[in-house]
Amino acid sequence: MEAKKRKISIIGSTGSIGRQALEVIEKLGDKFEIVALAGGNNVELLKKQAEKFKPKYICSNAASSRAGESWGEGLTILHGTEGLEQICSNKENDIILVACSGKVGLRPTLTAIKNGIDIALANKETLVMAGDIVMSEAKKYGVNIIPVDSEHCAIHQCIKDINQVDKLIITASGGPFLHKSIEDMKNATVEQALAHPRWNMGKKITVDSATLMNKGLEIIEAHHLFGFDYDDIDVVVHPQSIVHSAIEYVDGSVIAQLGLPSMHIPIQYAITYPERFEGIKSKSFSFSEIARLDFEKPDYEKFPTVKLAYETGRTGGTATVCMNAANEEAVFAFLDGKIKLYNIYEITKKMCDEHKVIHNPTIDEIFAVDEQIRGKTKEYIAKFS
Repeated sequence: MEAKKRKISIIGSTGSIGRQALEVIEKLGDKFEIVALAGGNNVELLKKQAEKFKPKYICSNAASSRAGESWGEGLTILHGTEGLEQICSNKENDIILVACSGKVGLRPTLTAIKNGIDIALANKETLVMAGDIVMSEAKKYGVNIIPVDSEHCAIHQCIKDINQVDKLIITASGGPFLHKSIEDMKNATVEQALAHPRWNMGKKITVDSATLMNKGLEIIEAHHLFGFDYDDIDVVVHPQSIVHSAIEYVDGSVIAQLGLPSMHIPIQYAITYPERFEGIKSKSFSFSEIARLDFEKPDYEKFPTVKLAYETGRTGGTATVCMNAANEEAVFAFLDGKIKLYNIYEITKKMCDEHKVIHNPTIDEIFAVDEQIRGKTKEYIAKFS
């Protein structure tokens, strides 16, 4: 009897995670059927993906302006947020990979959850902005949220009985400035910030890795995904990026998940869960070739973003919405050459200090705060020119 194919849609198929997910799916052969692919403005790549993987639907911000050209027989073209909502309302899907960046991933994720569709989540903003709401809805509708981030995917793999876990331990590579001084960071160029020693990622998340804000966001995500207090979530710097994260049980034993630094592995785990298959491997793991594993405490003076994330996470409500929005706009400004790397933290901290937190916000309030903070951040950044 032929095994049933798992039906999947990918939100963000033209981004780094989306492209790697399609490589995983191609390697797995006939185990998946792609229902829909949604990309941003990279229409040329989206068209090539549609030709190769033959989904039923494609969605793009720019697709509507080129609706007259041929995308392939039987292919329905969608566009914008309405198109994403339509994809995530389609109960034909067994799972949806949310791999887009930014707040655009939040509403489609909630739509999929309300339609009983499992989520492979690679969008940080979904939980940072609205973790309480998203996890409550997932529980209400009996939906699995499987994390794609290597750190949370590692924790997910380590946990057997969450009631016996005492602590979560999230690892951080330390980024390109781990062994540099604060002065080096203050004078860093965009090129230096984007030169990550271990991971090949998009520009925004690479800059977040350089400031360690990515780890701050992951702390907040872990709090929502696994229901742990912030006091029970630790960060440790691990430059080799072999140990992707670990958990400590109540008896003091520690279980860690190890692997080569490749996003193909956590992507495959998330979309095939609970099964495992042979897929893309950089090479077989060898302890003797790895030779050594180093660990050290984060330098919170050099990387104050981690401390800020703990503070906003403990405050809750729209505090994390504010931090996320301000940081993102500051990162974009740094990439555009408008501010220096260290200004990212200073700007984000100022916005958080001035923000009047709304506790237990609605989704509409979350988006309103996000828009308000982005506007204030841009106005403040303009003063740096």
